[in-house]
Amino acid sequence: MSSLRIIGGNWRGRKISFYDRADVRPSPSRVRETLFNWLQREVKGARCLELYAGSGILSLEALSRGADQVTLVEKSKQTHQHLLSTFRTLPCDNFEVISGTAAKFLETAYSIYDIVFIDPPFNSGEIEKILPQLSDFGLVHMGSMIYVENNRPLNLPKFLSIHRQGRAGRIYYYLLKPII
Repeated sequence: MSSLRIIGGNWRGRKISFYDRADVRPSPSRVRETLFNWLQREVKGARCLELYAGSGILSLEALSRGADQVTLVEKSKQTHQHLLSTFRTLPCDNFEVISGTAAKFLETAYSIYDIVFIDPPFNSGEIEKILPQLSDFGLVHMGSMIYVENNRPLNLPKFLSIHRQGRAGRIYYYLLKPII
């Protein structure tokens, strides 16, 4: 097991453990701080979706800052179980941890999300498959924000525009908005 600290909100400084696997790569604290500075007006009261949950740190940061609901999707059974046990230690019940792939979840999802976090394993090619499905399945609205983290520049689908972007070493990160 490895650990991280929540960097802002009600649970600021709280240490959480995560299931340490090769494909679990939590967003660095410097990147998370920038992301949540960008999202400071949108996160309170938001419905959030974290695909490729891994450590779950993006959802934890969102809940700590006042998100109304978070849904996490994780395909690894072991990581899924660890996420459930981590979230159950917190004083909240406005979370849902789904076991399965991001693609399968999106096919059956029925909610519309205000914020979507997409941080798949690097070099997986998942981003190019998943981004169009957000629009195809009607899971985002004009005011939604979509965060993407990758190890190379993003090929942007036509229905999205870059609202903000940054780079930290090998990590490219983007905050996107639908132009539906």
